[in-house]
Amino acid sequence: MIATAGVWLVRHGRPLVDRSLPAHAWPLDPAHAADVLALRPRLPATALWFCSPEPKALGTARLLTERPVEVVGDLREHERAAGWIEDFPSAVRRAFDEPDATAAPGWEPLAPCRRRVVAAYDVIRAAHPDSDLVLVGHGTAWTLLAAHVRGDAPDLRAWERLGLPDVIVP
Repeated sequence: MIATAGVWLVRHGRPLVDRSLPAHAWPLDPAHAADVLALRPRLPATALWFCSPEPKALGTARLLTERPVEVVGDLREHERAAGWIEDFPSAVRRAFDEPDATAAPGWEPLAPCRRRVVAAYDVIRAAHPDSDLVLVGHGTAWTLLAAHVRGDAPDLRAWERLGLPDVIVP
């Protein structure tokens, strides 16, 4: 099925980092709400909204729209159960270089993350082929999903260029 409408992938705003918690538990940092609000003009007014269950993503969605936001568990970031990683960019590079391997202790490999996120997107798109969609989530997951939507390989450089927050229109 070919979609007749667009998709906007919103990377969450800056999180309130608590090194004692896994990243999936971090909330959105309210001190940077203005950065999130600045994305509003780049998003469609009448889209359907879907979101990762992670607090920083849900907080981002709530700032960006008054419309209903459906939480979809499989839109979460690749699972990173490990604690704080000092050289996070190097770990992500390893994950992209070897998507079937665990890049750091407790990390989900990117290949199963991609399958999960793509399957969730495909279900949403099939249910709403003529609607604009806004999905709010995470940089790595969105880099993988954007590659799927475009029909090309995931691009580590695209991930490296992403801001907190940011919008990808594949």
